[in-house]
Amino acid sequence: MPVFADMFRNYCFMSAGIGWLLAQTLKVLTGMFKERKFSLVALLFATGGMPSSHTACVVALTTAATISYGFGSFEFAIAFFFAMVVMIDAMGVRRETGEQAKLLNRLVEDFFDPKKGLVSEDWKKFKELVGHTPLQVLAGAGVGLVVPMLLLLTPWF
Repeated sequence: MPVFADMFRNYCFMSAGIGWLLAQTLKVLTGMFKERKFSLVALLFATGGMPSSHTACVVALTTAATISYGFGSFEFAIAFFFAMVVMIDAMGVRRETGEQAKLLNRLVEDFFDPKKGLVSEDWKKFKELVGHTPLQVLAGAGVGLVVPMLLLLTPWF
C-alpha cells in the first residue's frame, strides 16, 4: 500500500499524529494521578484535561510545516491560522461549554431529582471536561513544539 507508506514517511503528518498521541497518553497519565483511576478508553477519546492534545497536534503540524517549508510558505500560513483557531476555541467556546455543563448538572441534581420524576430516570450528566485552561493549552503547545524537533533526530526523516 503505497498510500500508507507515503503517509508514514510524511514528516508533517507524523509530527502531528505523534504529537496528538503523546499528548493523549500524557493526559491519561495526568488523569490517573488526579483522579486515581486508569481508563484505556480515555487514551483515544478523552477531551479536555492536561495537556491539550488538539493543541499538541496543530502546533506540531505548524512546527513541522515551518521546518519543512519556511515561514514564507502557504503551508506555514495554513497551519498557523488553523492552530490559532483550534487553541482559541479550546480556551474559549469549548471551555465555556464545560463550565455551563457543570452548572446545568448541579441544577438538575439540586432541583430536579430524577427519583422524584421531574427528570427522566435515565438522565445522564452533561460532559463537563470539554475545554482547556490556558495552562493546558500551553502544555499542549510545548508537546507540539518538541515532537517535530525530536523526529528530526531519528533516521526516519
